[in-house]
Amino acid sequence: MTTELDQLRAHLLVAIEAATALDALDTVRVDALGKQGRITGLLKTLGKMTPEERQLQGPAIHGLRESVTEAIATRKAALEKAALDTRLAAETLDMTLPVDAVAPGTVHPVSQVMDELAEIFADLGFAVATGPEIEDDWHNFTALNIPESHPARAMHDTFYCEEPSTAGGGFADSAGRATRMLLRTHTSPVQIRTMLEQKPPIRIIAPGRTYRSDSDATHTPMFHQVEGLVIDKGITLGHLKWTLETFLKAFFERDDIVLRLRPSYFPFTEPSAEVDVGFSMVKGKRVIGGAEGWMEVLGSGMVHPKVIAACGLDPNEWQGFAFGCGIDRLAMLKYGMDDLRAFFDGDIRWLKHYGFAALDVPTLSGGVGA
Repeated sequence: MTTELDQLRAHLLVAIEAATALDALDTVRVDALGKQGRITGLLKTLGKMTPEERQLQGPAIHGLRESVTEAIATRKAALEKAALDTRLAAETLDMTLPVDAVAPGTVHPVSQVMDELAEIFADLGFAVATGPEIEDDWHNFTALNIPESHPARAMHDTFYCEEPSTAGGGFADSAGRATRMLLRTHTSPVQIRTMLEQKPPIRIIAPGRTYRSDSDATHTPMFHQVEGLVIDKGITLGHLKWTLETFLKAFFERDDIVLRLRPSYFPFTEPSAEVDVGFSMVKGKRVIGGAEGWMEVLGSGMVHPKVIAACGLDPNEWQGFAFGCGIDRLAMLKYGMDDLRAFFDGDIRWLKHYGFAALDVPTLSGGVGA
Protein backbone atom coordinates (compact mmCIF):
# COMPACT_ATOMS: atom_id res chain seq x y z
CA MET A 1 0.00 0.00 0.00
CA THR A 2 2.84 2.38 0.83
CA THR A 3 4.44 1.79 -2.54
CA GLU A 4 1.13 2.53 -4.32
CA LEU A 5 0.75 5.78 -2.35
CA ASP A 6 4.29 6.85 -3.23
CA GLN A 7 3.68 6.14 -6.90
CA LEU A 8 0.38 8.07 -6.84
CA ARG A 9 2.08 11.01 -5.08
CA ALA A 10 4.86 11.11 -7.64
CA HIS A 11 2.38 10.91 -10.52
CA LEU A 12 0.20 13.71 -9.18
CA LEU A 13 3.15 15.99 -8.36
CA VAL A 14 4.49 15.57 -11.90
CA ALA A 15 1.04 16.38 -13.32
CA ILE A 16 0.79 19.45 -11.10
CA GLU A 17 4.18 20.77 -12.21
CA ALA A 18 3.31 20.03 -15.83
CA ALA A 19 0.13 22.16 -15.69
CA THR A 20 0.80 25.34 -17.67
CA ALA A 21 -2.60 26.99 -17.14
CA LEU A 22 -5.10 27.33 -14.32
CA ASP A 23 -7.68 25.22 -16.20
CA ALA A 24 -5.23 22.35 -16.55
CA LEU A 25 -4.27 22.62 -12.89
CA ASP A 26 -7.93 22.50 -11.87
CA THR A 27 -8.35 19.32 -13.90
CA VAL A 28 -5.54 17.71 -11.89
CA ARG A 29 -7.16 18.91 -8.64
CA VAL A 30 -10.52 17.39 -9.53
CA ASP A 31 -8.81 14.10 -10.57
CA ALA A 32 -7.05 13.92 -7.20
CA LEU A 33 -9.32 15.63 -4.67
CA GLY A 34 -12.75 15.88 -6.31
CA LYS A 35 -15.76 13.83 -5.19
CA GLN A 36 -14.67 10.99 -7.44
CA GLY A 37 -10.93 11.71 -7.11
CA ARG A 38 -8.24 9.16 -6.45
CA ILE A 39 -7.26 10.46 -3.02
CA THR A 40 -10.91 10.90 -2.07
CA GLY A 41 -11.48 7.27 -2.93
CA LEU A 42 -8.61 6.21 -0.70
CA LEU A 43 -10.05 8.25 2.18
CA LYS A 44 -13.38 6.47 1.79
CA THR A 45 -11.66 3.09 2.29
CA LEU A 46 -10.56 4.03 5.81
CA GLY A 47 -14.01 3.27 7.18
CA LYS A 48 -13.83 -0.35 6.01
CA MET A 49 -10.39 -1.03 7.55
CA THR A 50 -9.71 -2.66 10.87
CA PRO A 51 -8.44 -0.35 13.63
CA GLU A 52 -4.95 -1.73 13.16
CA GLU A 53 -5.00 -1.13 9.36
CA ARG A 54 -6.52 2.32 9.83
CA GLN A 55 -3.80 3.25 12.34
CA LEU A 56 -1.16 2.24 9.80
CA GLN A 57 -2.69 3.50 6.54
CA GLY A 58 -4.57 6.58 7.83
CA PRO A 59 -1.55 8.88 8.36
CA ALA A 60 -0.09 7.91 4.99
CA ILE A 61 -3.30 8.68 3.06
CA HIS A 62 -3.83 11.97 4.91
CA GLY A 63 -0.19 12.88 4.32
CA LEU A 64 -0.72 12.25 0.60
CA ARG A 65 -3.74 14.54 0.55
CA GLU A 66 -1.88 17.33 2.38
CA SER A 67 1.19 17.18 0.12
CA VAL A 68 -0.92 17.22 -3.05
CA THR A 69 -3.10 20.07 -1.72
CA GLU A 70 -0.01 22.12 -0.85
CA ALA A 71 1.55 21.45 -4.25
CA ILE A 72 -1.62 22.56 -6.04
CA ALA A 73 -1.79 25.80 -3.99
CA THR A 74 1.89 26.56 -4.71
CA ARG A 75 1.49 25.90 -8.44
CA LYS A 76 -1.72 27.97 -8.59
CA ALA A 77 0.03 30.97 -6.99
CA ALA A 78 2.90 30.65 -9.47
CA LEU A 79 0.53 30.48 -12.47
CA GLU A 80 -1.48 33.48 -11.25
CA LYS A 81 1.70 35.52 -10.79
CA ALA A 82 2.92 34.56 -14.25
CA ALA A 83 -0.42 35.56 -15.79
CA LEU A 84 -0.33 38.89 -13.97
CA ASP A 85 3.26 39.56 -15.08
CA THR A 86 2.31 38.80 -18.68
CA ARG A 87 -0.68 41.14 -18.55
CA LEU A 88 1.29 43.97 -16.94
CA ALA A 89 4.06 43.62 -19.52
CA ALA A 90 1.53 43.98 -22.33
CA GLU A 91 -0.40 46.89 -20.80
CA THR A 92 0.61 50.52 -21.23
CA LEU A 93 -0.63 53.67 -19.54
CA ASP A 94 -0.73 56.93 -21.48
CA MET A 95 0.05 59.60 -18.88
CA THR A 96 -1.00 62.34 -21.33
CA LEU A 97 -4.65 61.26 -21.29
CA PRO A 98 -7.04 63.46 -19.26
CA VAL A 99 -8.20 62.21 -15.87
CA ASP A 100 -11.67 60.69 -15.78
CA ALA A 101 -14.23 63.19 -14.61
CA VAL A 102 -15.39 62.78 -11.03
CA ALA A 103 -19.07 61.88 -10.87
CA PRO A 104 -20.78 65.15 -9.89
CA GLY A 105 -23.36 65.33 -7.15
CA THR A 106 -26.74 66.97 -7.65
CA VAL A 107 -28.73 69.57 -5.75
CA HIS A 108 -31.94 68.17 -4.24
CA PRO A 109 -35.12 69.66 -5.77
CA VAL A 110 -36.18 70.99 -2.35
CA SER A 111 -32.89 72.89 -1.96
CA GLN A 112 -33.21 74.17 -5.51
CA VAL A 113 -36.76 75.43 -4.93
CA MET A 114 -35.68 77.11 -1.69
CA ASP A 115 -33.03 79.00 -3.66
CA GLU A 116 -35.58 79.92 -6.31
CA LEU A 117 -37.96 81.28 -3.65
CA ALA A 118 -35.18 83.30 -2.01
CA GLU A 119 -34.21 84.78 -5.40
CA ILE A 120 -37.79 85.74 -6.30
CA PHE A 121 -38.69 87.28 -2.96
CA ALA A 122 -35.35 89.06 -2.65
CA ASP A 123 -36.30 90.92 -5.82
CA LEU A 124 -39.55 91.91 -4.06
CA GLY A 125 -37.69 93.26 -1.03
CA PHE A 126 -38.10 90.27 1.30
CA ALA A 127 -35.39 88.94 3.61
CA VAL A 128 -34.98 85.29 4.63
CA ALA A 129 -35.64 84.57 8.32
CA THR A 130 -35.01 81.34 10.24
CA GLY A 131 -35.91 79.94 13.64
CA PRO A 132 -35.56 76.79 15.78
CA GLU A 133 -37.20 73.56 14.66
CA ILE A 134 -37.75 72.55 18.29
CA GLU A 135 -40.17 75.24 19.31
CA ASP A 136 -42.13 76.12 22.43
CA ASP A 137 -45.89 75.95 22.71
CA TRP A 138 -46.31 79.72 23.06
CA HIS A 139 -44.55 80.66 19.81
CA ASN A 140 -46.04 77.74 17.87
CA PHE A 141 -49.65 78.09 19.02
CA THR A 142 -50.61 80.64 21.66
CA ALA A 143 -49.01 83.74 20.09
CA LEU A 144 -50.71 82.79 16.82
CA ASN A 145 -54.16 83.05 18.37
CA ILE A 146 -54.34 79.31 19.03
CA PRO A 147 -54.73 79.01 22.83
CA GLU A 148 -54.81 75.60 24.49
CA SER A 149 -58.61 75.38 24.33
CA HIS A 150 -58.82 76.58 20.72
CA PRO A 151 -60.42 74.02 18.36
CA ALA A 152 -57.82 74.84 15.68
CA ARG A 153 -55.24 72.80 17.61
CA ALA A 154 -57.07 69.73 16.39
CA MET A 155 -55.91 70.71 12.89
CA HIS A 156 -52.29 69.96 13.85
CA ASP A 157 -50.99 66.45 14.59
CA THR A 158 -48.15 67.59 16.81
CA PHE A 159 -44.98 65.81 17.95
CA TYR A 160 -44.49 66.92 21.57
CA CYS A 161 -41.17 66.58 23.36
CA GLU A 162 -40.77 65.24 26.88
CA GLU A 163 -39.57 68.03 29.16
CA PRO A 164 -39.08 68.38 32.94
CA SER A 165 -42.40 69.50 34.35
CA THR A 166 -42.55 72.86 36.12
CA ALA A 167 -46.03 74.11 35.34
CA GLY A 168 -49.00 72.35 33.84
CA GLY A 169 -46.95 69.56 32.29
CA GLY A 170 -44.50 71.94 30.63
CA PHE A 171 -41.83 74.46 31.57
CA ALA A 172 -41.42 78.22 31.87
CA ASP A 173 -39.93 80.15 28.95
CA SER A 174 -37.80 83.30 29.20
CA ALA A 175 -40.91 85.44 29.74
CA GLY A 176 -42.17 83.24 32.56
CA ARG A 177 -44.94 81.68 30.46
CA ALA A 178 -45.71 78.01 31.15
CA THR A 179 -45.29 76.12 27.92
CA ARG A 180 -44.21 72.84 26.32
CA MET A 181 -41.60 71.96 23.72
CA LEU A 182 -42.54 70.42 20.40
CA LEU A 183 -41.40 69.97 16.82
CA ARG A 184 -42.80 73.02 15.07
CA THR A 185 -45.89 72.28 12.98
CA HIS A 186 -45.32 75.27 10.66
CA THR A 187 -42.78 78.05 10.19
CA SER A 188 -45.20 80.65 11.59
CA PRO A 189 -43.23 80.82 14.88
CA VAL A 190 -40.47 82.47 12.84
CA GLN A 191 -42.93 85.27 12.07
CA ILE A 192 -43.63 85.71 15.79
CA ARG A 193 -39.94 85.78 16.69
CA THR A 194 -39.25 88.30 13.93
CA MET A 195 -42.02 90.65 15.10
CA LEU A 196 -40.74 90.39 18.68
CA GLU A 197 -37.13 91.12 17.71
CA GLN A 198 -37.49 93.53 14.81
CA LYS A 199 -39.34 96.81 14.47
CA PRO A 200 -41.70 97.28 11.49
CA PRO A 201 -41.77 97.55 8.56
CA ILE A 202 -41.13 93.83 8.11
CA ARG A 203 -40.89 91.83 4.89
CA ILE A 204 -39.66 88.26 5.36
CA ILE A 205 -40.04 84.74 4.09
CA ALA A 206 -39.43 81.82 6.45
CA PRO A 207 -38.50 78.57 4.67
CA GLY A 208 -37.65 75.46 6.64
CA ARG A 209 -38.53 72.00 7.90
CA THR A 210 -41.78 71.34 9.75
CA TYR A 211 -43.24 68.24 11.38
CA ARG A 212 -46.70 66.67 11.63
CA SER A 213 -47.87 63.13 12.27
CA ASP A 214 -49.08 62.29 8.77
CA SER A 215 -47.85 59.97 6.02
CA ASP A 216 -49.15 59.09 2.54
CA ALA A 217 -48.33 59.85 -1.12
CA THR A 218 -48.78 63.60 -0.55
CA HIS A 219 -47.89 63.91 3.16
CA THR A 220 -44.82 62.99 5.19
CA PRO A 221 -44.07 63.40 8.93
CA MET A 222 -41.33 65.87 8.01
CA PHE A 223 -41.85 68.31 5.15
CA HIS A 224 -40.71 71.75 4.00
CA GLN A 225 -42.73 74.92 4.18
CA VAL A 226 -42.25 78.56 3.27
CA GLU A 227 -44.23 81.36 4.84
CA GLY A 228 -44.21 85.04 4.06
CA LEU A 229 -44.98 88.01 6.29
CA VAL A 230 -45.41 91.71 5.63
CA ILE A 231 -46.04 94.19 8.47
CA ASP A 232 -46.40 97.85 7.57
CA LYS A 233 -48.89 100.69 7.60
CA GLY A 234 -51.83 100.69 5.20
CA ILE A 235 -51.44 97.07 4.08
CA THR A 236 -54.50 95.63 2.29
CA LEU A 237 -55.65 92.42 0.58
CA GLY A 238 -54.70 94.06 -2.69
CA HIS A 239 -51.06 94.02 -1.67
CA LEU A 240 -51.39 90.32 -0.77
CA LYS A 241 -52.97 89.36 -4.10
CA TRP A 242 -50.38 91.28 -6.14
CA THR A 243 -47.50 89.71 -4.19
CA LEU A 244 -48.81 86.17 -4.65
CA GLU A 245 -49.55 86.70 -8.34
CA THR A 246 -46.08 88.14 -8.97
CA PHE A 247 -44.45 85.31 -7.03
CA LEU A 248 -46.31 82.51 -8.83
CA LYS A 249 -45.69 84.01 -12.28
CA ALA A 250 -41.96 84.21 -11.55
CA PHE A 251 -41.79 80.75 -9.96
CA PHE A 252 -43.67 78.87 -12.69
CA GLU A 253 -42.18 81.17 -15.36
CA ARG A 254 -45.53 81.77 -17.05
CA ASP A 255 -47.50 84.95 -17.61
CA ASP A 256 -50.88 83.21 -17.89
CA ILE A 257 -51.09 82.49 -14.14
CA VAL A 258 -54.65 83.08 -12.90
CA LEU A 259 -55.48 83.20 -9.18
CA ARG A 260 -58.70 82.59 -7.31
CA LEU A 261 -59.01 83.53 -3.64
CA ARG A 262 -61.63 81.60 -1.65
CA PRO A 263 -62.73 82.58 1.87
CA SER A 264 -61.29 80.22 4.45
CA TYR A 265 -60.32 80.06 8.12
CA PHE A 266 -56.93 80.26 9.81
CA PRO A 267 -56.75 81.34 13.46
CA PHE A 268 -53.80 83.67 12.83
CA THR A 269 -55.31 85.60 9.89
CA GLU A 270 -58.58 87.50 9.45
CA PRO A 271 -59.88 87.55 6.79
CA SER A 272 -58.31 84.35 5.46
CA ALA A 273 -58.22 82.96 1.95
CA GLU A 274 -57.22 79.75 0.20
CA VAL A 275 -55.40 80.54 -3.02
CA ASP A 276 -56.14 78.45 -6.12
CA VAL A 277 -54.14 78.65 -9.32
CA GLY A 278 -55.50 77.83 -12.78
CA PHE A 279 -54.14 74.84 -14.67
CA SER A 280 -54.36 73.36 -18.15
CA MET A 281 -54.34 69.73 -19.27
CA VAL A 282 -51.32 68.82 -21.40
CA LYS A 283 -50.95 65.20 -22.55
CA GLY A 284 -53.20 64.05 -19.74
CA LYS A 285 -51.30 65.93 -17.02
CA ARG A 286 -52.15 69.11 -15.16
CA VAL A 287 -49.81 71.97 -15.97
CA ILE A 288 -49.87 75.23 -14.00
CA GLY A 289 -51.16 78.06 -16.22
CA GLY A 290 -54.43 78.73 -17.97
CA ALA A 291 -57.87 78.26 -16.47
CA GLU A 292 -59.20 74.84 -17.45
CA GLY A 293 -59.40 73.97 -13.77
CA TRP A 294 -58.34 75.13 -10.32
CA MET A 295 -55.75 73.74 -7.95
CA GLU A 296 -55.16 74.86 -4.36
CA VAL A 297 -51.53 75.89 -3.78
CA LEU A 298 -51.35 77.95 -0.59
CA GLY A 299 -53.15 79.64 2.28
CA SER A 300 -53.08 83.33 3.09
CA GLY A 301 -54.81 86.22 4.83
CA MET A 302 -54.44 89.46 6.75
CA VAL A 303 -52.53 89.03 10.01
CA HIS A 304 -55.01 88.78 12.89
CA PRO A 305 -54.98 91.83 15.22
CA LYS A 306 -54.51 89.49 18.19
CA VAL A 307 -51.28 88.13 16.66
CA ILE A 308 -49.97 91.66 16.09
CA ALA A 309 -50.88 92.61 19.66
CA ALA A 310 -49.22 89.45 21.07
CA CYS A 311 -45.95 90.66 19.54
CA GLY A 312 -46.17 94.04 21.28
CA LEU A 313 -47.40 96.04 18.27
CA ASP A 314 -50.48 98.24 18.00
CA PRO A 315 -52.90 96.62 15.49
CA ASN A 316 -54.52 100.02 14.93
CA GLU A 317 -51.20 101.33 13.61
CA TRP A 318 -49.71 98.26 11.95
CA GLN A 319 -51.33 95.86 9.53
CA GLY A 320 -49.97 92.99 7.53
CA PHE A 321 -50.54 89.90 5.47
CA ALA A 322 -49.13 86.39 5.64
CA PHE A 323 -49.11 83.35 3.39
CA GLY A 324 -47.71 79.85 3.45
CA CYS A 325 -47.29 76.84 1.20
CA GLY A 326 -45.40 73.56 1.02
CA ILE A 327 -42.03 73.74 -0.72
CA ASP A 328 -42.20 70.04 -1.56
CA ARG A 329 -45.60 70.56 -3.21
CA LEU A 330 -44.28 73.49 -5.24
CA ALA A 331 -41.41 71.30 -6.45
CA MET A 332 -43.84 68.51 -7.37
CA LEU A 333 -46.05 70.88 -9.36
CA LYS A 334 -43.19 72.55 -11.21
CA TYR A 335 -40.92 69.60 -11.93
CA GLY A 336 -43.43 66.76 -12.36
CA MET A 337 -42.94 64.51 -9.34
CA ASP A 338 -46.00 62.53 -8.25
CA ASP A 339 -45.01 61.00 -4.89
CA LEU A 340 -43.79 63.11 -1.98
CA ARG A 341 -42.23 60.12 -0.21
CA ALA A 342 -39.57 59.81 -2.93
CA PHE A 343 -38.16 63.17 -1.73
CA PHE A 344 -36.87 61.45 1.41
CA ASP A 345 -35.99 57.94 0.18
CA GLY A 346 -32.42 58.87 -0.78
CA ASP A 347 -32.65 56.83 -4.00
CA ILE A 348 -29.60 57.87 -6.06
CA ARG A 349 -31.46 57.13 -9.31
CA TRP A 350 -34.25 59.56 -8.37
CA LEU A 351 -31.72 62.20 -7.31
CA LYS A 352 -29.80 61.88 -10.57
CA HIS A 353 -33.01 62.23 -12.56
CA TYR A 354 -34.58 65.16 -10.69
CA GLY A 355 -31.47 66.77 -9.18
CA PHE A 356 -29.87 70.01 -10.37
CA ALA A 357 -26.26 70.77 -11.19
CA ALA A 358 -24.35 72.36 -8.33
CA LEU A 359 -23.57 75.47 -10.41
CA ASP A 360 -27.13 75.81 -11.71
CA VAL A 361 -27.87 78.79 -9.47
CA PRO A 362 -31.36 80.25 -9.99
CA THR A 363 -31.48 83.83 -11.28
CA LEU A 364 -34.39 85.96 -12.41
CA SER A 365 -32.53 87.03 -15.54
CA GLY A 366 -31.67 83.47 -16.57
CA GLY A 367 -34.86 81.87 -15.27
CA VAL A 368 -35.20 80.55 -11.76
CA GLY A 369 -35.69 77.05 -13.07
CA ALA A 370 -33.34 77.23 -16.03
